[in-house]
Amino acid sequence: MINPRKAFPALLVTAALGFAVAPGAHAGAREEGRLLVATEVLEEIQGMPDSRLPDSLLSRAYGIAVIPDVTKVAFIFGGRHGNGVLVVRDKLNAPWSNPVFVSLTGGSWGFQAGAQSSDIILVFTTKNGIEGIAGGKITLGADASVATGPVGRQGSAATDINFNAEIYSYARTRGLFGGIALDGSVIAIDKSANAALYGKSGVTATDIFSGQAPAAPATAQRFLERLALATRTSVRTSPAPQADTPASSTVQAPPPGAAPPLAPDAPRTYPLEDQK
Repeated sequence: MINPRKAFPALLVTAALGFAVAPGAHAGAREEGRLLVATEVLEEIQGMPDSRLPDSLLSRAYGIAVIPDVTKVAFIFGGRHGNGVLVVRDKLNAPWSNPVFVSLTGGSWGFQAGAQSSDIILVFTTKNGIEGIAGGKITLGADASVATGPVGRQGSAATDINFNAEIYSYARTRGLFGGIALDGSVIAIDKSANAALYGKSGVTATDIFSGQAPAAPATAQRFLERLALATRTSVRTSPAPQADTPASSTVQAPPPGAAPPLAPDAPRTYPLEDQK
């Protein structure tokens, strides 16, 4: 099996060479590479019986972000940065939306030195935690409460075991997986990456979440399939959320004297972009 982390640089080289022949054909190669690595991270973490994401937490998730290879560099003052993907759902038994690219940026201070790379996963347990990314970004701990996440069937003393926090954070560093403190870190929508993957300039996170964006590539479908397996939900098979709802083959008129049927609710939107 090809390791996506090792294949990622080759994918970029292929995109650069192919651009001269077919402009735009490999415009989303870097983004597809990120999706492959995010899928690998999810598969590996869920394959660790004693350290996987708890089923009880995943069943409460309205959103999940997988951000591989978040690099932290420090010398007295430190900072971390990484890029990954975020998916959401409007109901706990609904399929996940197509992925939106996001970035994670944070800082720290105090006596520290060195560099390390971590794979970070964020689990959003409320709709407010998702809808609160006003203007395209959210600050963890300020705009939404964040807590270190429990692993397996256990939780640390600092963990909110009643799942009262809006976001739970995890990190895998050097093969070890557990909760991580990310207060003050900022999650922002990566607009350029979304435009590259979906092949549409100006595509918004709301367009993608609501199924109004162009179809996602096969790498996105693989990520969604792995996430559906982890959360025990179905996989979205159509671009628009309404298309996944089974419909009757015939339309029946209401009986005489009955009130006309109510119009269906408008699809939920996610105010993730600045409306200026």
